[in-house]
Amino acid sequence: MTDDELLRYSRHILLPEVGIEGQEAIRAARVLIVGAGGLGSPAALYLAAAGTGTLVIADGDTVDLTNLQRQVLHAAEAVGDRKVDSARRTLARINPQTRVVALGERLEGARLDEEVAAADLVLDCSDNFPTRHAINRACFRAARPLVSGAGVRFDGQVSVFDLRRADSPCYECVFPEDATPEEVRCAIMGVFAPLTGIVGTLQAAEALKVLTGIGETLCGRLLIIDSLAAGFRTVRVRRDPACRVCSQPR
Repeated sequence: MTDDELLRYSRHILLPEVGIEGQEAIRAARVLIVGAGGLGSPAALYLAAAGTGTLVIADGDTVDLTNLQRQVLHAAEAVGDRKVDSARRTLARINPQTRVVALGERLEGARLDEEVAAADLVLDCSDNFPTRHAINRACFRAARPLVSGAGVRFDGQVSVFDLRRADSPCYECVFPEDATPEEVRCAIMGVFAPLTGIVGTLQAAEALKVLTGIGETLCGRLLIIDSLAAGFRTVRVRRDPACRVCSQPR
């Protein structure tokens, strides 16, 4: 690292659990963030500020006025622009040392598999079950750790599915696709603005812990957030030996 980088990331480096070795791991990492909305915004901001080497941000949408209440990557003048372009401009101001790859598309099929396999870690910041299940399958095939988050109304959840580990559950183990509840979208139900910040920031924290190998991640646990009651609780989640995804050969 250069002298400027040592100074910029000194508060991380001062942490014995992180140190120079951990900061170098962050600096060398390529992280895929699927979704540049309410969750992807704070996650990307903190990962860029922390010095992540490459952030690949995938989102096919444009910035809408209704997004600005919570999607803090985007400013009023970005309305109508592609979210990934707005994100790249904002992140360049936060940390020009982080390389941002803007993919203005909905990743599906072979493209999703390609980007997941190229990443060291994936953040699912999407807002629909089909995308979450597709990301989970791609992460299992490529054996990539997945940090999953969701939030609607006042309720959120975060978990880590470390699909490099034989004992880790996958998203399908916890939320089977054939038992997925009716889609609840914030466009219909509403969402408390700070909730998305809480969930996205926790996703960034879990991602940095996975990349540096420090602490205890949420692998095998689901963190449930009730922002209206300021309540947090975790429940244990286990790998399903009959899971239609992770019980199969890669």
